[in-house]
Amino acid sequence: MKKKKYTSLLFNKLVVACGIMLFVSSCDLFKMKNDQEETDDMLVATVGNANLYHSDIDHIGKEMSPDMDSVELINRYVQSWIKKQLVIREASQNLTINEAEINRKLLDYRYALIAYEYEKSFVEETLNKEVTQEEIDAYYTSNNQNFALKEIIVRTNFLKLEKDIPNKRQLERLLNSSQESQKEELKDFAIRYANNYFMEDSTWINFDDIILNTPLTKNNNHVQLLRNEKLIHVDDETYSYYFKILEYRLQDQVPPLEFVKDEISKIIVNKRRAEIAEKLKRDIYNNALKNNEFTIYE
Repeated sequence: MKKKKYTSLLFNKLVVACGIMLFVSSCDLFKMKNDQEETDDMLVATVGNANLYHSDIDHIGKEMSPDMDSVELINRYVQSWIKKQLVIREASQNLTINEAEINRKLLDYRYALIAYEYEKSFVEETLNKEVTQEEIDAYYTSNNQNFALKEIIVRTNFLKLEKDIPNKRQLERLLNSSQESQKEELKDFAIRYANNYFMEDSTWINFDDIILNTPLTKNNNHVQLLRNEKLIHVDDETYSYYFKILEYRLQDQVPPLEFVKDEISKIIVNKRRAEIAEKLKRDIYNNALKNNEFTIYE
């Protein structure tokens, strides 16, 4: 009987000892895992008690396009984080902060952000981005005075050639011709002889852009130049520049429809976007009012 009792007691002690060993081992293992996790997530920067870890900036590399400089982008992010933390520390040391007011503002911001994300998602799912030519024409007719030009625009044929090219008379003849067949010949001439050219004569372009890096940039009276000359020819030490001005619009004049067509399309789509957002708010409010989902107390 004593032997059985002694054996049972010995067994119980053994079980307890094993349990303690397992507990200690598990604690050591847990500690090792925690140490390993902390070691893996390396510190990038520290400001006071605030830490920026590698995991906090890991998303930057995943979100950027291949042509971006990852090192430069990460450095800018780290510098921005440090400046933000320094401002927060300075504010906390020199400002009496109303925690309740801060929490209220954070809550307001959170709700505003949730509402914005929902509204944006709803609008993008509902929005029709197709704009017809009839809509563009109607908007232009009603609002063309709102598109007053801030720069001079032109339709032109432009060629830059070696100054000593022998057949300039042929070029001038082609530039002054209004025959359709001569247009193809002019393009062939540009391809064969020109160092640079612009033959999109149906496209409106900023006059300052087309004369860039030519002697015309030194001419301060572009208005008079365009009014007096349909074929403009200027030289520098190496090249000759020809501009056949087909049509122009001056500053403060109404631009042609073709020049503002894309802008009008964006305006129409943005107007639809605003209307959908307003309708969404009205519908939500009216449904809640109909179903007695809110109460206003006097």
